[in-house]
Amino acid sequence: MRKIEHIGIAVNDLAVSNQLFEKLFGQPPYKQEEVASEGVKTSFFMNGPNKIELLEATNTDSPIAKFLEKKGEGIHHIAFDVENIVAEIERLQKEGFVVLNETPKKGADNKLVSFLHPKGTNGVLIELCQEIP
Repeated sequence: MRKIEHIGIAVNDLAVSNQLFEKLFGQPPYKQEEVASEGVKTSFFMNGPNKIELLEATNTDSPIAKFLEKKGEGIHHIAFDVENIVAEIERLQKEGFVVLNETPKKGADNKLVSFLHPKGTNGVLIELCQEIP
């Protein structure tokens, strides 16, 4: 893993949260998109070299909707940038981590993504991200 790619925050209302984070960072999100396969709308903010992703559920069956129902708004995941996501998944499985999706899928912000089960990472959902060439 090369660096923290972004921190994901689950929110109830993306429009309201966009206004809040725009005030916090003094700038609007640089990107907004929907990832239909995950049932989520996202906004990305830059803060210096760091990225924050806000996530709003678009349906009641999405992972974000379930997270919000169980835990409320807050940090949902920490994403790490990796050079080769397939090799990193294999390495982490050999180390005993449980990978939630062994085949990387297209996520937001032009990334291939895979997640590690939080039960094996001290309760933190870890996302692996690789830039799609």
